[in-house]
Amino acid sequence: MKIIVSAGGTGGHLYPALALVEYIKTQDIKAEFLFVGTTDRLESQVVPQKGYAYKGLKVKGLVGNPLQKIKNAMIFVKSLKESKKILKEFQPDIVVGFGGYPSASIVLAAAKMNIPTMIHEQNSIIGLTNKILIKKVDKIVCCYEKAYNEFPHDKTVLLGNPRASVVTHQKMQDIHDIYNIPSSRKTVVIVMGSLGSSSVNKVMKEALRQMQYDAFDIVYVTGKNYYDEMKEELKDLNDSIHLVSYIDDMPSLIASCDLIVSRAGATTLAEITALGAASLIIPSPYVVANHQEYNAKELVDASAAHWILEKDLTASGFVKETRHLLSHEDVLKNLASHAKALGKPHACEDIYQEILKTLERK
Repeated sequence: MKIIVSAGGTGGHLYPALALVEYIKTQDIKAEFLFVGTTDRLESQVVPQKGYAYKGLKVKGLVGNPLQKIKNAMIFVKSLKESKKILKEFQPDIVVGFGGYPSASIVLAAAKMNIPTMIHEQNSIIGLTNKILIKKVDKIVCCYEKAYNEFPHDKTVLLGNPRASVVTHQKMQDIHDIYNIPSSRKTVVIVMGSLGSSSVNKVMKEALRQMQYDAFDIVYVTGKNYYDEMKEELKDLNDSIHLVSYIDDMPSLIASCDLIVSRAGATTLAEITALGAASLIIPSPYVVANHQEYNAKELVDASAAHWILEKDLTASGFVKETRHLLSHEDVLKNLASHAKALGKPHACEDIYQEILKTLERK
C-alpha cells in the first residue's frame, strides 16, 4: 500500500498523522509513505528527522488584504499543479489529509485524479481546509459529536484522534517517581501547551503562592520562554511547587496525576480521555474560531471535565476550584470515569480499517 499523508502548520495536525503512520507500519511492513506539507513549518523539519519521505508545497492561507488574498490564491493554484506532479510520481493508493493548507492542495488534486481520499478533523469546529474538502473526499473521520453532526453522515465516521491509541499502549512513568513526591500526596499538573501562556502565568504567580502549603504537590509547566522569569519571581516557594519549562512525557503525567489542568487542544484532550484523567480545562481564547472552547464544552457537557474560561480566571477562583476537586475523591473519580467513556483508545486501528474499506469500495 502506498499512502500520501498531508498535515500542515501545527503539531495538532502533524502528530496525529505521525501516530497513524506508525501504526500502519506495524500492520503492513511493505507500506510506503510520503508526507506532503509546507516548505517552512514544523512538519518540514520533524518528518524528515523521523526518516519519512517528504515534499513541501509553497502555500499560504487566504488571509490579509484583498491584494494579498489574490496573491495567495494564485500560489494555491500553482500548488495544485505541483500536487498533481507529486501524485503522478508517487502513485498513491490513497491520500489522507489531516488539515493545514497543503492538505487542501494535495487532497483536491487527488480527488480530481480519482485517487481515493480521506480527511481527518481533530477539533469540534471544522477547519477551513476541511470545509473546502468536504464535498470532494471519499471519507471523513472526526473526533467530536459537534463536528460529526456538521459533516455529511453518509461518509463520516466518529473514530477519534490517533494519539489516543499511542498513549494507551505507552509504558508510563509515575509522577511521584519523576519529581520525588511522596506517594501519599496528591498531585496536580498545570500545563498551558508547550509554549506556555503569559496571561495564565500572571494569574498563577499568585495562585501558586496560595497553594504552596496545601496537602498536594503541583507540577507547573511555565513554557520555555517564561521559565527564567517565573523561577525568579517564585523562588521563595516551598518544594511542593515544581516549576519546569517543558515536559517530554506528558502522557505519563496525565495518567498518574490526580488532576490535570490544561488547555483544550485536540491532542491533549484525546490523551486525557483515552487515559481517563480528571481535568480542569482552561481553553485558549486565542485560537481560530475559538475551537478550544468548543472542544472543552464536549467534555464539560458529558461531566468529563470542569472548566474555567480564561476571561473568568482569577487566582482566588482557581485556588478554590482546585482545592474543591482535590478534596472530593468522588468528584475526581466521576470526572475520570466519564472522560474514559469518551476516549477512543482504538482510533488508529479503527481508522486503518476505514482506509482498507475505502480502498475496497473504490
